[in-house]
Amino acid sequence: MKLARTIGTVTLSRSHPAMKAARLRCVEIVDSVQRIETQPLGGDTVVAWDLCGCGDGDLVALAEGPEAAQPFRPDVKPLDASIVAILDEVDL
Repeated sequence: MKLARTIGTVTLSRSHPAMKAARLRCVEIVDSVQRIETQPLGGDTVVAWDLCGCGDGDLVALAEGPEAAQPFRPDVKPLDASIVAILDEVDL
């Protein structure tokens, strides 16, 4: 699981049928906890399925790889990243 910040929405003109009614968000990976409040974060940018209804600028938890599709089992979804939580606060 990684921390990321939403920076935009992805719009598709055509998509796989399994992605019907999907909301895809563009997120930037938080590469260092010291830079969590910096804008822009400077991390990698990823397109992720939004399970939480987050908005632009929200700090989120991001699941990647096979774990990203686990909430949809037994359905098969062609995705590699999903937003699984909106984070209100991070204390270290």
